[in-house]
Amino acid sequence: MKKTFVLVVLFIFPIVAYLFFASGVNNFGRLPMLTENILDVNTIDDSVTFYNKITILGFLGNDLELKKGNAFNLNQKIYKPFYKFVDFQFVMVLPVGTEEKVEELKKELGGLVDIKNWKFVFGSETEIKNVFKSLKTDLNLDANLGTSYVFIIDKDVNLRGRKKDEEEGTKYGFNATSVADLNNKMEDDVKIILAEYRLALKKNNVDRSK
Repeated sequence: MKKTFVLVVLFIFPIVAYLFFASGVNNFGRLPMLTENILDVNTIDDSVTFYNKITILGFLGNDLELKKGNAFNLNQKIYKPFYKFVDFQFVMVLPVGTEEKVEELKKELGGLVDIKNWKFVFGSETEIKNVFKSLKTDLNLDANLGTSYVFIIDKDVNLRGRKKDEEEGTKYGFNATSVADLNNKMEDDVKIILAEYRLALKKNNVDRSK
């Protein structure tokens, strides 16, 4: 009985724990790669990069008031549960001139959780459009250089998403105005990509903490 218990603890429990962590519509597999080698955000701000980071990328645009609700949704539903994971970051791209509004937003977001892994990058219209265009999605920026959609970028600077979403077919991004999209789809996909990298680290005997 003791040997059986030890075997269960050592071998079965880790598998069950992983399946629970990675539960979601993608059946515990790798999150599909949709676009390779997107343009790194360090072309706008050399202090921020997608390389070796798991990134949630967003474009908040000129009129930050219109996207503030999206930022709060993301902060609570996606950032807060996962921000303690190593190499996980949020990168929000905005036009130059919105810096003061962003400082106000950061104060409000910071009242709910430590926002150390929120990164804000300010660029010209051309720079913002170039990064967005490199995603090669079926979505568009609005007139304010913003979008309600956010994107999952892996450590090799590739766009990840879904190739066979039951509602959208190829799903490039997640609508931050929709709590259902964040809860039912994006949260699952973030779990999967984090589990993917954690398993890779364990396989390579790399000791990394949450």
